[in-house]
Amino acid sequence: MAAAKTPPELRPLFLAALPKDARIERIAMFGGIAAKVNGNMFAGVFGKSAVIWLPATEREKALALDGATPFDPMGDGRRSEKIMLPPALMKKPVELRRWLARAFEAALELPTKTRGKSPRKAAKKRA
Repeated sequence: MAAAKTPPELRPLFLAALPKDARIERIAMFGGIAAKVNGNMFAGVFGKSAVIWLPATEREKALALDGATPFDPMGDGRRSEKIMLPPALMKKPVELRRWLARAFEAALELPTKTRGKSPRKAAKKRA
């Protein structure tokens, strides 16, 4: 999956499916586009599919979709907590919107991340 190019036509589909909420920040990531709320990434486009973050209790629901996989952006087996949705969902705006909304709602429950260094990195620097 490494170096997957995001087709430009998928960006507007992804953006249109995002919840309409002023707290959402859009950023470039992995050659695609991602969405964050309170500093936490909750969704993005990578290659030909959307990627979402869900809490552990809900990941199995997303992985049960035909074609969904754990997100492995480097293609080396190091999987993240994010789920790569089936590419077919990019052509199903209602369903895509539902998954992005769920990821957004879940991310709202996370602690706010501040810009700059993570607390762990800052602690190492002070030591």
